[in-house]
Amino acid sequence: IDLLAGCERAVASTKAYTTQLVLLILLACYIADRLGFVLDAKLLEELPHISDHIAHLLEDHERFAKYAKLLEDQRDAYFIGRNLDYASVLEGALKLKEVSYVHADAYVAGELKHGPIALIEEGSVVIAVATQPQIASKTINNIQETIARGARVVLFTTAGQEVKNVANTYYLPEVPAVLQTILVAIPLQLIAYYTACIKGCDVDKPRNLAKSGTVE
Repeated sequence: IDLLAGCERAVASTKAYTTQLVLLILLACYIADRLGFVLDAKLLEELPHISDHIAHLLEDHERFAKYAKLLEDQRDAYFIGRNLDYASVLEGALKLKEVSYVHADAYVAGELKHGPIALIEEGSVVIAVATQPQIASKTINNIQETIARGARVVLFTTAGQEVKNVANTYYLPEVPAVLQTILVAIPLQLIAYYTACIKGCDVDKPRNLAKSGTVE
């Protein structure tokens, strides 16, 4: 199924990722409709406007560049999220290590206390995504545990979530929860981009990677 995203200009896929998310959501809606399920009217209403929300996110690029400054002297970064947010942080960690060579791992937030939290120390950078309403508060509680150990946290969440002690909190536009996976990808990718720029890396042609953009 054609993504209709056009040719990727760089080795690291950005628009190919977000258009795949849109396509998978549309495919899920189509299958649900064929099986006779009632579709989420709000989701179908908001999906055509997702590009408008992305345009507003891109206007905030300076904030994401500021978040990237936290990684300027870091060799490691930690991403956490639950449920669909875990898929989002996997993308964020992948992009960061691809283009900036910062070692980045993504963890299920609920598993943090069962091992990964041992890596958190004074000055560690934790990037958290908490957009799924039924579990967002649990992820926010997890990041408080990293703050207590000296971590500097960047949190992406939605309006209405109670957030304390997190200086770098970004509230994403109000859309159905499944569509947040598309929106949060934008700032996560931009953080990777700006980190690479700060570190003097070639953003378009990361070392050791070969993809269709360079081999065809």
